[in-house]
Amino acid sequence: MNKFLATAVLALGLGAVPAFAQPTDILNASYDIARELFEAENAAYAASGATVTINQSHAGSSAQARAVLEGLAADVVTFNQVTDIDKLVEGGFVSADWATQFPNNAAPFYSFPAFLVRAGNPKGIKDWGDLAADGVQVIFPNPKTSGNGRYTYLAARAWANEEYAGDEAQVEAFLTKLFNNVPVFETGGRAATTAFTERQLGDVLVTFEAEVLGVRKQLGADKYDAVIPSVSFLSEFPVAIVDKVVDSRGSRDLAKAYLDFLFTPEGQEVAAANFHRVNDEAVAAAHAADFPEVRLVSVEDAYGGWAKVSEEHFADGGLLDKVFLNQ
Repeated sequence: MNKFLATAVLALGLGAVPAFAQPTDILNASYDIARELFEAENAAYAASGATVTINQSHAGSSAQARAVLEGLAADVVTFNQVTDIDKLVEGGFVSADWATQFPNNAAPFYSFPAFLVRAGNPKGIKDWGDLAADGVQVIFPNPKTSGNGRYTYLAARAWANEEYAGDEAQVEAFLTKLFNNVPVFETGGRAATTAFTERQLGDVLVTFEAEVLGVRKQLGADKYDAVIPSVSFLSEFPVAIVDKVVDSRGSRDLAKAYLDFLFTPEGQEVAAANFHRVNDEAVAAAHAADFPEVRLVSVEDAYGGWAKVSEEHFADGGLLDKVFLNQ
């Protein structure tokens, strides 16, 4: 009997010791203009008492999705478009129900394409139609490699659909002129910002409002003006746990706790302070003066959802190629 009890106690003791050490860090693969945002979010998360180390990887959202599929061991992704997470679902890296695992379809904050122009707005740019005018150079990232660029295309097309009452020939003519006014297509949003601010290319930068307002604050309101168009495209920034990675590393609880933080009042405050619009009503109200009113159209209302957009606009030979590849 004593021998039996001793064996049982030994078994219980062994069972209490993990087979391998639990991870103390996770990797967040995110889009390129979110560097400053997540530096602030991660600092606030640490200040809340979290002891996990958050490592960051930044590049264009679509490039990050490809990197995860090719072996980047990200525990979580914080992208700027749904279609990039859908690619990870197709590849078996993310659960098909990812959008229901967190509030607001797993999007803690959102933005939309807006304009950054040089002080005094010398070209008089006020709305999307001005971007296709002769003599105007426009900077925005390549829609083939950047979610930021795709949102710009969708916002410009949404404006044109209203302006030209759905006349596809006029819509395509406008978009072709707009694309022809782009002197260089950078691969991501931050590279486009660098081209506009450091290399002094172009008359107007089209990027997320969060980047527009952040750059203006950082580099000076005496150097740049923000222009909010009459209508723009709702750009929700979804997050997801990379199941294939967290199940391999044993980091699921760490990953979920981190993403949960982004939806808390503390996480929402950090996002709003970094010019991202948030869904927390109290935080949004506290920052209302920072954000101009704008009419936003959604992917469902304007295009019938992301699946339809992917098939009709972004597939090879789709509507994007008609205005982009003809240059």
